[in-house]
Amino acid sequence: MGSEGPPAVTIHITGFKKFHGVPENPTETIVSNLREYMNKRGLPKGLTLGSCSILETAGQGAVASLYKTLQSALEENDSELTNSGGVIWVHFGVNSGATKFAIEHQAVNEATFRCPDEMGWKPQKVPIINADGAISQTRETSLPIQEIAKALSKKGFDVMVSDDAGRFVCNYVYYHSLRFAEENGIKSLFVHVPLFFTIDEETQMQFAASLLEALAAFG
Repeated sequence: MGSEGPPAVTIHITGFKKFHGVPENPTETIVSNLREYMNKRGLPKGLTLGSCSILETAGQGAVASLYKTLQSALEENDSELTNSGGVIWVHFGVNSGATKFAIEHQAVNEATFRCPDEMGWKPQKVPIINADGAISQTRETSLPIQEIAKALSKKGFDVMVSDDAGRFVCNYVYYHSLRFAEENGIKSLFVHVPLFFTIDEETQMQFAASLLEALAAFG
């Protein structure tokens, strides 16, 4: 019997460790527990959950490990003799001042860190990728974020589409990921979540699961 239906979408996930002012990062908890949570909930049809990685909250010093993570997942996907479809990277980051979930539309080629990252780097108005030119250069996700946000809102989540991922490590990682995605024919998305103090852990786990379901439908 051959495989039936459309190829499965493989979604790889990253979260971040602690950083200045955020001693416990909710995205580390979400990503660490997501596989078990999805196994209990049941993965939606047409979706494969790939790697779930936790990144250092650092820019330049963590780029090598970021690319290693991105590349290894790509090689793993290529080596599988399954009904393999598209690949989507979903990066979760925390916005400690947020009161709702934010789906990030784009990243900007600018690193201006308000405080040193976890490796002590504090760039000011420097390009993330010199070859891309000015710090005003942007890269946009190719995913239908308005439709994804609408689907999540219908499920009762307080979600918005954002055009500004900040200039700290979240934007830094997203810019690199969008560039990598474009070069390798895959897709990338960054989602900001609030602290658990603002939206509790169970609701955030439900949101992450619902996001994967939406990506399986629209991705």
